[in-house]
Amino acid sequence: MSKVIIVGGVAGGASAAARLRRLDEKAEIIMFEKGEYISFANCGLPYYIGGEITEKEALTLQTPESFHGRFHVDVRVSQEVLSIDVNKKLVKVKNLKTNETYEETYDKLLLSPGAAPAKPNIKGGDNEKVFTLRNIPDTYRIKDYADKSHVKSAVIVGGGYIGVEMADNLHAAGLKVTIVEFADHVIAPIDYDMACEVHNHIRSKGVNLILKDGVKEIRDQGEQLKVILGNGEIITDMVIMSVGVRPESTLAKEAGLEVSPKGAIIVNANMQTSNRDIYAVGDAIQIKDFVTGDDGYIPLAGPANKQGRIAAENIVGISSTYKGTQGTGILKCFDLTIANTGITEARAKELNLNYEKSFTYSASHASYYPGAVNMSIKLIFDKDSGKILGAQIVGYEGTDKRLDVIATAIRAGMTIYDLTELELAYAPPFSSAKDPVNMAGFVAENIMTGKVKNFHWNEVKDLPRDGSVSLLDVRTNMEYENGSIDGFMNIPLDDLREKLHILDKSKPVYVTCQIGLRGYLACRILEQNGYECYNLSGGYRLYNTIYHNKPMIVRDEERMVPDKLEAASVSDKPVNKLEINACGLQCPGPIMKLSEAIKKAENDDVIEITTTDQAFAADVEAWCRRTGNTFLGIASEKGITKASVKKGCVNTKLGGDCSTPPSEGNNKNIIVFSGDLDKAIASFVIANAAAAMGRKVSMFFTFWGLNILRKPTKVSVKKDFMSKMFGFMMPRGSKKLSLSKMNMAGMGPKMIRNVMKNKNVESLESLIQAAMDNGIELIACTMSMDVMGIKMEELIDGVKPGGAAAMLANAEESDMSLFIS
Repeated sequence: MSKVIIVGGVAGGASAAARLRRLDEKAEIIMFEKGEYISFANCGLPYYIGGEITEKEALTLQTPESFHGRFHVDVRVSQEVLSIDVNKKLVKVKNLKTNETYEETYDKLLLSPGAAPAKPNIKGGDNEKVFTLRNIPDTYRIKDYADKSHVKSAVIVGGGYIGVEMADNLHAAGLKVTIVEFADHVIAPIDYDMACEVHNHIRSKGVNLILKDGVKEIRDQGEQLKVILGNGEIITDMVIMSVGVRPESTLAKEAGLEVSPKGAIIVNANMQTSNRDIYAVGDAIQIKDFVTGDDGYIPLAGPANKQGRIAAENIVGISSTYKGTQGTGILKCFDLTIANTGITEARAKELNLNYEKSFTYSASHASYYPGAVNMSIKLIFDKDSGKILGAQIVGYEGTDKRLDVIATAIRAGMTIYDLTELELAYAPPFSSAKDPVNMAGFVAENIMTGKVKNFHWNEVKDLPRDGSVSLLDVRTNMEYENGSIDGFMNIPLDDLREKLHILDKSKPVYVTCQIGLRGYLACRILEQNGYECYNLSGGYRLYNTIYHNKPMIVRDEERMVPDKLEAASVSDKPVNKLEINACGLQCPGPIMKLSEAIKKAENDDVIEITTTDQAFAADVEAWCRRTGNTFLGIASEKGITKASVKKGCVNTKLGGDCSTPPSEGNNKNIIVFSGDLDKAIASFVIANAAAAMGRKVSMFFTFWGLNILRKPTKVSVKKDFMSKMFGFMMPRGSKKLSLSKMNMAGMGPKMIRNVMKNKNVESLESLIQAAMDNGIELIACTMSMDVMGIKMEELIDGVKPGGAAAMLANAEESDMSLFIS
């Protein structure tokens, strides 16, 4: 009878133990677990903290008693394996409850110690109000502290799976949440361009998302904490550290087993370590990337379960191999579903692979059947063979099954051509005759076969605007007027054949539409008429999501309700509400439906329009402003957006802006001309004070004032010589500003900052962050930017471009305009 010792439970260890027993009824199996729980739903821990899972017992999948009863495994909890003697084939164990130590021999040993939360070396990171989340005790500590201390705010350090899930759940529990992520995007297993949609969604829920910044220090601030960032400070009640995990491989290292440079235990395809009688599985091991064949580290529950099963089979003599991990993952982010498989584009670039990519937008089921919501699909494939390398999907209903189909295709070694041939289940409530997976295949096939040539969102800025190429937007006039890419002229697709003479055949034509479909059709027309044509992959929707889309934050208490709709009317007559269902329609469908409804409605009628087009939220307010109608409010849940629009202007008698409720004329308008530190501080002190009084505040930065808004780090942007010289000579960001008087070769700013710190006065960087948190509008003068050679990419997140008209419009709604020079 063989004796097998398993170190660690949960996914890998518990799966191995169960499989061993099914294969060998006579084997002696002992499982050691340092904690109290051998099998728990670690992926469900954030949902217990947020209240989605209400019973503690639901987190425990197996108890030591139930596991022994079912599988006759000797389960020993609260017992830590201290060391392994590979020569004597024994382990030294400590009972953590009695402090007794003893030894246990083995024939085969399986290590499943998992991974531990990475703890960055941050001063104050050991504060009792700073938490990590790995297991059930961690979960109880976080929830108990939040409940007993009546926590109202939390900072989450790290925007990975756990960080985003914690943000979702803490927000659901009523906390004010901030995510701080050092990288330029959340969710590392997806690319930046796909993450931008996630960023907009997170911010639309009222969560403060800070990117490209890190935590430098955590200090006590009375009953709260002060989190000091590289650029600013946050006052909060608690901090959750979620910056990734590291393999728990100390035991293996001390036993002389081979580990990778990152500390992961090295195993072969049979899950054997460098010692043939010792196996390892789960989050502690190095894996082979299924797509690239490279060594890697991808800690996921699904692979850990499979590895446990394979190790058990090899232990009893059944030859079984693990063929690699492809990193398939899925995440709930508020209403969104984010899913990925295979490698990212960033990884493909890093490996210098010859790849291509495509972006598609498809409805979750037939658009004419109620409730269809759109999903964004990014496909990465080999440029020569068409072999699928990776996929990312951001959407709502149906995202999971589409990703699973592509994950299966990757595992089967399929190409994008195979995606076009897949016969997938179809009925209107579930899919479309051309499933989103088929559509992704069709678009990729068009690229591979040369039916269309693409250009991408990051190449738009480099297109010449000197007339040497034709830049063409083939959307409708209404779509174009609501927002367009600088330099692109508008010829709607349906008018293109009649207006071909406008385009010069000797010049390449770069085409955009909303999502890429009409651009493809335009390119087919143009190519067959002798033009060289390139289509913007993902269209204006993707470009706008990345560069311009500022999400509308809609908290529950701000959603429009009937009494607010009535209050919005300037007349005493009852409100007549018209309901429009535009679900399933792609842009410009919802706006066109709204336009038709407005034409038929009477003045003061309220139109409630429901749509699944995520671009609509950004479009509708601008449309109301342009058409002289009143935007009343918007709400979004599970991919379905409902907006309320009143025909006519609430402010008709006052001559006010129709996009907002009647102004009382007490807004504040601040024009910041100066780039001096002392004047910048004064500007933001006044702005924040006005915001604290409930006033709407707009700050218009022009000429030297633009330097306040510059990012502190250099941003790679294309500039002419004079613009580069301006950029070199001007201060880069708020921390480089000088004083208007007593600058003393840079000593003055340091002195005043030190005095402010000693007097507990907020720094300029904290004041800027507070302004954005308070909803203060930061506008950069586009004319001044052009003159001084400053690009939008060089300004901090949250700033929007504007001209003199925007400043004057704000001035007309204000009882004070303050010019700081």
